[in-house]
Amino acid sequence: MKGYFLQLILITLFLVSSSLAAGERLIITQHSANKIELKPQIYITQTHANANIEQLVTSAVLWKKYEPKAMRGINDKAYWVKLSLSYEAGVSRQQILSIANPHLDHIELYHFSGQNLLKQLQVGDSFPFSQRPIISTHFLYSFNNNQQESHDFYLQVKTSGTFNIPITLWTSDAYYQDAERHSIFYGFQTGVLIAIGIFSLLIAVTSLSFSYSYYAGYVLSITLFVACLHGLAFRFLWPEWPRMQEFAMPALLSLSMLFAFLFSEKAMHLKYYNQTMLRLCRVCAAMSALLLFIGLLLNYSTALTINIYSVILTSIILMYMSLAQAFKGNKLAKLFAIGWASMMLGALISGAIYLGLLHWDFQAKSPFMIGLSIEVMFMAALLAIRYNDERLAKLNIQKEALTQAKKAQDAKEEALRIEARSSEKLSQMVQERTLELEIALRELNEANQKLTEQTRIDSLTGVKNRASFDKRIIAEGRISRRQQTPLSVLMLDIDRFKLINDSYGHLAGDQALRVIADKLKETLKRPTDLVSRFGGEEFAIILPNTDKIGAQQVAETVRKVISELPISWGENRIPLTVSIGVSSEIITSEEHTTLLLEQADKALYQAKNDGRNRVRLYSPNQD
Repeated sequence: MKGYFLQLILITLFLVSSSLAAGERLIITQHSANKIELKPQIYITQTHANANIEQLVTSAVLWKKYEPKAMRGINDKAYWVKLSLSYEAGVSRQQILSIANPHLDHIELYHFSGQNLLKQLQVGDSFPFSQRPIISTHFLYSFNNNQQESHDFYLQVKTSGTFNIPITLWTSDAYYQDAERHSIFYGFQTGVLIAIGIFSLLIAVTSLSFSYSYYAGYVLSITLFVACLHGLAFRFLWPEWPRMQEFAMPALLSLSMLFAFLFSEKAMHLKYYNQTMLRLCRVCAAMSALLLFIGLLLNYSTALTINIYSVILTSIILMYMSLAQAFKGNKLAKLFAIGWASMMLGALISGAIYLGLLHWDFQAKSPFMIGLSIEVMFMAALLAIRYNDERLAKLNIQKEALTQAKKAQDAKEEALRIEARSSEKLSQMVQERTLELEIALRELNEANQKLTEQTRIDSLTGVKNRASFDKRIIAEGRISRRQQTPLSVLMLDIDRFKLINDSYGHLAGDQALRVIADKLKETLKRPTDLVSRFGGEEFAIILPNTDKIGAQQVAETVRKVISELPISWGENRIPLTVSIGVSSEIITSEEHTTLLLEQADKALYQAKNDGRNRVRLYSPNQD
């Protein structure tokens, strides 16, 4: 109990001493505005920046008025902040205390009403976003103002960025209306940047253009940086990762500069216009990439300070290059120069305010945001003009290509027509020559056929000659051997033919040979049977697929028909008879046909020896 009373006494003494040191309270009446800037009522002290609330009570604290100009610059800071107000209205009012700086690392708030500690809480971007009492990118504290009630707020603020504490007192309705307007503005601004970035990225993917790729990278990285400035990235992208806040802004600034140099190189065609500037762009891009990795190893305030100076230097370098190219007549460089002039001016002013070099009474990010908006619009216009120029160039190239293609097509068609006419004439000449050749070949073929026929036909009798017989008997022998069918040969000799020549003359003998040949052809009905003149007064007959009996019958028929022939020479009748030898076997080898012929010849001599005018079948006894 004693401890409780001692704590109460210390707090009371602290409040009294603080009140005396801090000056007059803010009096709020029923007619007070819905939005009250509390900068005149803010008092700060750094003497006990690391002390707790109890330690402040036991020591004399010198509070001094908050001067934003004296608090500029980026470094690690820790202060106690105090403000007091009294409410004298007739009705209670729900009010919100707002700190519109989303980059304060640590805020510990103590809310006293009179001698009572009403609320103690901790907020800041070093805590997860979900721990905030009211979900907002600003730090908000809501409380009720009742009649004749006083309020004292003590805030321990620690940050490694700019110590800017724009504290405002709102009625709840007024704050939410203002927050809605700001949300629409921030959403529109961020949405436009995202739309431009995604549109450029899609064009880059479809056209495979490095210019659009680098511009898309620049716009998307700067969009993410803007989202970090407004506190939107912490709220929506990594609400549970407060450590990301230490690396995001320096890294995104380095990444934006990297893409800015790469895009500038392509947009101003430095490869074709200025090799020195091209090398400068590439060196600066490499330094930006190096700064990106180095910034991850440095503390937040150092990395951010280096990046702000780098942004200012980047804006100056790109402004110089764009102006130099614009004066040389580069059309796109003029738009580039206007865009980077606004960006440079905004970056210079915002950077100077952040670094404490300027003490203007407005938000440090505002000049940068205005310059960025103008720069992005001019860069988008530049890309649109370049895209249109490239499109027109492609159309002209396509038009020229179509013209050349039409000329080539006309030339090709004319060549085809000439070729067609030449081909038609050539075809006509070929047809004429072909016709002549066909006629000549036909005549030659007929002559060849006649010549061939003459070489196969006996000129006197008109039957096949000996050569035809020799070829045919070999072929029929193969058929007999393959099909195992009998092959028969008849050897026919005119009896006493020499006597006819001697008695009637050789002409009569020739006539007798012709008559017998005609009669043999007439007697043999099968197409496969062959009659040939074997030599002198001898004839040979081949009977395929004929056995011994059939061959004897054919031979007997031939003998009888010839013996009855009425052969005359002049007024004299010439009696003619023939002797026939028959041999018939199934051929078993190539040499067997020769043997078959020899056997028929032996049978013929047997018929001669037996008295002529007869048929004899070969038998082994005749050997």
